[in-house]
Amino acid sequence: MIIEILSFSYENKELFKKAIKIRFSVFTDEQGVDKDLEFDGLDPDAVHFLVNIDSEPAAVARWRETEEGIKIERMAVLKKFRHLGIGNLLLRYIVQDVLPSKRRIYLHAQTQVVNFYKLNHFETVGDVFYEANIPHYKMIYKKTI
Repeated sequence: MIIEILSFSYENKELFKKAIKIRFSVFTDEQGVDKDLEFDGLDPDAVHFLVNIDSEPAAVARWRETEEGIKIERMAVLKKFRHLGIGNLLLRYIVQDVLPSKRRIYLHAQTQVVNFYKLNHFETVGDVFYEANIPHYKMIYKKTI
């Protein structure tokens, strides 16, 4: 299995199109998120990631700067590639990408994947809240460097 992680900007329409296809498959088709919510207008401000497995698009994520720090968003792994460690690999890659900024790293995790993020050194903060009618927790990266 050959794994490739590509970092790209919104201007790379070829890679962005592949990323959107994965996001729609996971968030819109599987989870029923309204496609208008998926296009939040923030993609031009983000750094995007695409994971290819044997040249096939398998997973995506993005990060962007906010007033609170670096927010990891839109992390999605296609169903056929889940439970292979791709999500762990991608998340660690993103964290390493943003650590030099020395800013807080955080995300909003759907409740069913909180343990995944906990295994990757994120901690829940606050109470459950809803985004796109899906329960989430805010989580902050806590590993000491």
